Amino acid sequence: MKKLKILNIVGARPQIIKASAISRAIAGEFANDIQEVVVHTGQHYDRELSDVFFDELEIKNPDHNLQVGSGRHGRQTGMIMERIEDVILSEKPDCVVIYGDTNSTLAAALAASKQHFPVVHIEAGMRSFNKTMPEELNRIMADHASTLLIAPTNTAFKNLMAEGFRPENVAPYTINNPRVFLTGDIMFDNSLFYADLAERKKSDLLDGMGLAEKEFVLVTIHRDSNTDDADRLKAIFSTMKELSEANEMPMVMPLHPRTMIALRNRVPELYAHLSDHPLIRVMPPVSFLEMILLEKKARLIITDSGGVQKESHFFSRPCIVLRKETEWVELVRNGTVKLADADPVKIRESWEYFMAKGDTLQYPAFYGDGKAAKTILREIIAVFRS
Repeated sequence: MKKLKILNIVGARPQIIKASAISRAIAGEFANDIQEVVVHTGQHYDRELSDVFFDELEIKNPDHNLQVGSGRHGRQTGMIMERIEDVILSEKPDCVVIYGDTNSTLAAALAASKQHFPVVHIEAGMRSFNKTMPEELNRIMADHASTLLIAPTNTAFKNLMAEGFRPENVAPYTINNPRVFLTGDIMFDNSLFYADLAERKKSDLLDGMGLAEKEFVLVTIHRDSNTDDADRLKAIFSTMKELSEANEMPMVMPLHPRTMIALRNRVPELYAHLSDHPLIRVMPPVSFLEMILLEKKARLIITDSGGVQKESHFFSRPCIVLRKETEWVELVRNGTVKLADADPVKIRESWEYFMAKGDTLQYPAFYGDGKAAKTILREIIAVFRS
């Protein structure tokens, strides 16, 4: 029987990692059933944020690299659409697989659906209910351009139902009659797989940084709502500095290039203090394996990243989120994530709560059994193999 051909679209660092779970499963159990073509849009242009992951994580190198690079939302999305349309028309896949909520996600969804190629959206149904966030617009529009919507959680599944998607739809599935399916989260698959790899490959990481397990706090900040507002940026990092000093708690801050530039340009004096601080280690982005190990070994995680807050749950670590809302609402309800925005009072209150109660928190299995990638591929075969 002819192999099903899928176009696997990545662009940002988290998508490369998410796609690796699908690629591993194809290379193993589904090698005789699926032909994978990997397309890297080049949305993340920094080697430390992209290419290095293909090398370190032994991920299949992309068959196409669109080399779009950075830019304003409209320009970047438009360039991806133009270039990815050429690839889609050339490759003629049975379906196009997209992930999450980036400009690459939206551009691929629009380009494929307008040319009548079915779209599979992994992480469908995630909602923060804040349409001022570009990611929220991307994920909503990608869902409504998809034929197969893969929901990672019950909450996401219910969100899709609330928007009019019908789980009772029957084949044949189309963009007008889409299939909605609950699978669990492929990042849970990856966290289990890569945590073991990190322990082997990066076993000396903490010693090399002068850190001990559960005796440091991990901080990551990259969203433009935090980096592009000088007041928010100052409030967040001033509070980090104060908490570190007051509690004599080391902090590790692997920061996105956007955040580094914003600190240097918008709050240069604070950036100088952070850079020379004996308790605070400001550094460029670390590799994914290093990040996984830092998440697993930290006492507390502070972030504005959707992916990192979810990974905190995988490794049973409490998390303070520097946003007003989150798409992972089950974690807030569970009490293991606290929304603090850029409010110093809320950040301190959340810190004190987790430092006092952290060892008593529970981390239920919201995200499946760690076998989501195989479940997704079986569903893709069932839906698109004719």
